[in-house]
Amino acid sequence: MADRLMKVNAYTTFDLIDATVTGHDFEEETFAVLNATSPRKNPDRVQLQLELDNMQEEHLPAHMEEVSLSPQEARELAADLEKHASKVERADEE
Repeated sequence: MADRLMKVNAYTTFDLIDATVTGHDFEEETFAVLNATSPRKNPDRVQLQLELDNMQEEHLPAHMEEVSLSPQEARELAADLEKHASKVERADEE
């Protein structure tokens, strides 16, 4: 991902994960960067950032998505992720 918009360093949550981009007439597997962060000074939100590898993906221009979450929303998302992680782990054990 040479043309990154996101800053990727040792603190980035996931610097290379599998992703799928889906449109009305296409679906493509690619790599992505996924990061959870908050502002260093005066943190007032949690930011969830996603950038797809535009070196492989052909349908979208270089871009990143960012969602701002309140602390409560971030906790709600974390709880939902935990619930689904447990569900997948249980299925793997069967």
